Amino acid sequence: MKTNKSFTKRLKVTKNGKILGRKAGQNHFNAKESGSQKQNKKRLLKVVFNNKAKARFLPGRFKKSSI
Repeated sequence: MKTNKSFTKRLKVTKNGKILGRKAGQNHFNAKESGSQKQNKKRLLKVVFNNKAKARFLPGRFKKSSI
């Protein structure tokens, strides 16, 4: 199966092998939120994949590691 490149580009892999990605729901309707809520939305979350999702969304060098 080919890797889903558009999704792969939205992920960041740390030097220890953790996979980070953005939280959902950040694109609009943010004007009414407080500054601290906006700041919290900018943080990245650890993304957890099962083996099937790893094969679909990660490039080959990350599929075999125990991420």
